[in-house]
Amino acid sequence: MNVKFAKRLSIAVGAAAMGTVLITGTAQADPPSGQFRELVGVGSDTTQDVLNGLGNVIVDPNGSPNHLLIASYDAVNPSTGVPHECIVVRSGHTCITRPNGSGEGIAALNADIAANAGNLDFARSSSGVTTAGSNLTWIPFAEDAVTAAVKTGSTLPANLTYSATATTNAQKSLYDLNRVYNCLDTNGNPLAAGVFPTINGVTVHPLVPQPGSGTRKFWAQKLGFDATTLPSCVSDHAKDGTQVEEHDGSGLQRTIAADGSEDITPFSIAQYIAQSNSATTGVRNRINGAVLESVNSTAPTTGSPATLNPAFPINRPVYNVVKTSRLTEADIKLAFVNTAANPLTDPNTSKICQNGATITKFGFAQLPAGSCGTTTLTGNS
Repeated sequence: MNVKFAKRLSIAVGAAAMGTVLITGTAQADPPSGQFRELVGVGSDTTQDVLNGLGNVIVDPNGSPNHLLIASYDAVNPSTGVPHECIVVRSGHTCITRPNGSGEGIAALNADIAANAGNLDFARSSSGVTTAGSNLTWIPFAEDAVTAAVKTGSTLPANLTYSATATTNAQKSLYDLNRVYNCLDTNGNPLAAGVFPTINGVTVHPLVPQPGSGTRKFWAQKLGFDATTLPSCVSDHAKDGTQVEEHDGSGLQRTIAADGSEDITPFSIAQYIAQSNSATTGVRNRINGAVLESVNSTAPTTGSPATLNPAFPINRPVYNVVKTSRLTEADIKLAFVNTAANPLTDPNTSKICQNGATITKFGFAQLPAGSCGTTTLTGNS
C-alpha cells in the first residue's frame, strides 16, 4: 500500500465527532467520522474555528481519491465545553489529553515529537515565539485583535484607554486597561490584596482565561503583567469558582456581591464576530451576554456585516506551529508555507493563505502581502 495513503487512513475521529456530513465552509468542530485527513492539529481556542473551516475546504491533491488535508481538534469538547478529555486522533494509537489553549497545544506537540508518537503534526497558537531555538517554527496565517469584554448592562464606559508604551506604574496608572490589570490606584500605587481598581469610579474585577491560553499570554505582554503569577486583583476564575475559558462570556458578572465590582476580560474580536455569525459559520456561540469595548476611541469592528477593524490598537498575528525539520515535507508546505520566489509579488503557495475568504468569514483579517506563510520565527516552546 502507498505509505502516504496508509498514513491518511490512520487518521481517526475524536471523542466528540459530529457525524459524517461535511458542511462546506462551516467550522463543524472536530473532524467528522469516516473522513481521512493528513495533518492533525490541536491547541488555541482562538483559531480552532477558522482552522476547522479551512480544514473543510482545503483538499490534498496527492490523495487517491482527493482527501481533505487538515484535521483540527477543538480546545474543549465541542458539544459540552468540557476540557481535557481523552481523544484518539489517529486510529490504532492511544488517546491523548485534549490540549486546551496555545500553551498546551505546543506542549503536546513537543511531547509528541520527543516520544516519536506520530499523533500530531501542528499546534494552533494565538501567541508568538518567546524562546530562541530551532525545534519549532511559528507560521503566521491571519490577523486578530483583542479587546476587553464586559457584561451587557455594565456601567463601565464603552471606551477604555490603553498605552502600548507605558512601563512604569506611574505611566500605567494613566490608562484604564494598564492600570486595572496591574492592580494600581489612579496615582500608580499598588493596591493591597483584596482591593480592586476602578475606572471612572466603578470598581473593576479583572479576569483572564485559563493557564496556557495564548490570549492570556498575549494580554499580559501587552499590558505588562505576569501571565503566570497574576497580580493580586486579577483572577482566572469566575464568581462561581469555575475556570474562565477563552472567548466565553459565561463567567462575566455585572456585580460581585462582596464588593460590587464589575467583571472585565480579554476577548478575541475575530472569535466574537465568528460566534455572532454562528448560523453561517457553525461556530458554537459562547458570547453569553458579553459586549466588546472600544479602546482609545477605536471600535473593535467596522462595516455591516461587521469585520475586524484594522485600526484597532491591540492586534496580533496568529500562527500554526510545526517542527522545523518538517518544513520541507510536501503536505506541511502545501498547507502552511509560502514558497513563492518573491513573496511580495508572486502568488502565495500556501493553501491556508490562499483561502482568504474563509479567514475573513471567521472574523480574522488577512495578513499583508508577504507575511502569510513565512517561516522565519523559530523557538522551542
